[in-house]
Amino acid sequence: MMKPIFFTFLLLAQISWSQSPLERLENSPRHHEWVNLDPSGSKIQSFLVYPEVSEKVPVVILIHENRGLNDWARSMADQIAEMGYITLAPDFLSGKAPNGGGTNDFENSDAARTAIYALNSEEISNTLIAAVDLAKKNPAANGKVVVIGFCWGGSQSFEFATLNPSIQAAIVCYGTGPEDDEVYKNIRIPVYGFYGGNDNRVNATIDKSKAAMKDNNTLFETEIYQGAGHGFFRAGEDPNASEANKIAREKGIKRLKEILSQL
Repeated sequence: MMKPIFFTFLLLAQISWSQSPLERLENSPRHHEWVNLDPSGSKIQSFLVYPEVSEKVPVVILIHENRGLNDWARSMADQIAEMGYITLAPDFLSGKAPNGGGTNDFENSDAARTAIYALNSEEISNTLIAAVDLAKKNPAANGKVVVIGFCWGGSQSFEFATLNPSIQAAIVCYGTGPEDDEVYKNIRIPVYGFYGGNDNRVNATIDKSKAAMKDNNTLFETEIYQGAGHGFFRAGEDPNASEANKIAREKGIKRLKEILSQL
């Protein structure tokens, strides 16, 4: 009698694992909604996800990759909400696509990347400041805010740590640190970094950031997952992902939960 139950469980697990990001979003039991941030008069569409909890909780602001706020980024926001945190994910490409659209209105991911790298630092910081303000005013939140970014977003998360000491932590997933050594002196919060061992374009910059953070007497804790490549939080979800990317994602999710639980 146990065998049918066991194999049914395996089948359900396999189906769940093979779901696309969009399918996972469609099947999520959590409340999703779109809200507008209004930095400097511009309208930034943002994806907001609420966890199923009975108490006030921190807000995690998610900064997407250089592909924009695609289905995977929204799915990752939902996964963080599943951990028990309100998650807010701005679409930094709002209004940048043809006819004033956002990420989903670009012809392809290359076009989205081109638009991402055309953003100026003031646009980015103003959007994040507006996101923090909205997070702190959310009646379901407890006033604590963390920023997490992936790829391009990881670099923006590190950069934002130099500008906004009111957040509790910055989490950098395979992003580079600020180039200017002087700005590290403005960081007053812990920074946590997640990196793939086979991502030397990014990893070659870690030692510089570590030295600057040490000089500033500020925590910069790094996790490097050997054999994993760039973007393992996304790539590790793929049913055909390399074993190293799968393991890196699993370990990364576990460590992320630990960090957020300390808030």
